[in-house]
Amino acid sequence: QVQPVESGGGLVQAGGSLRLSCAASGRTFSSYAMGWYRQAPGKQREFVAIITSGGSTNYADSVKGRFTISRDNAKNTVYLQMNSLKPEDTAVYYCKRGINSTTTAFGSWGQGTQVTVSS
Repeated sequence: QVQPVESGGGLVQAGGSLRLSCAASGRTFSSYAMGWYRQAPGKQREFVAIITSGGSTNYADSVKGRFTISRDNAKNTVYLQMNSLKPEDTAVYYCKRGINSTTTAFGSWGQGTQVTVSS
């Protein structure tokens, strides 16, 4: 299992948008669930969104309606489209590769990408 690599973070004003990308090598990428998590300073890492191999999605209540997770299996890449960003969305965002089609439990973490939302 190869460590995922995140990109696309940066500084954005409140109300703005960013799209994060997570590249995960492997011929079996399409078989696994992929998830996004985030960790703000002084806080525990928390769940943001997950997409199964079949394309089903779930979101944390805090981002529901604003964030969209998607995947492009041909590119071995998962995305997190973040709209209507709020200062409380500021965190390091991590991608996680799952171990089966529906869960990211016991999977591999990326190194993270910083998202900062200014007021």
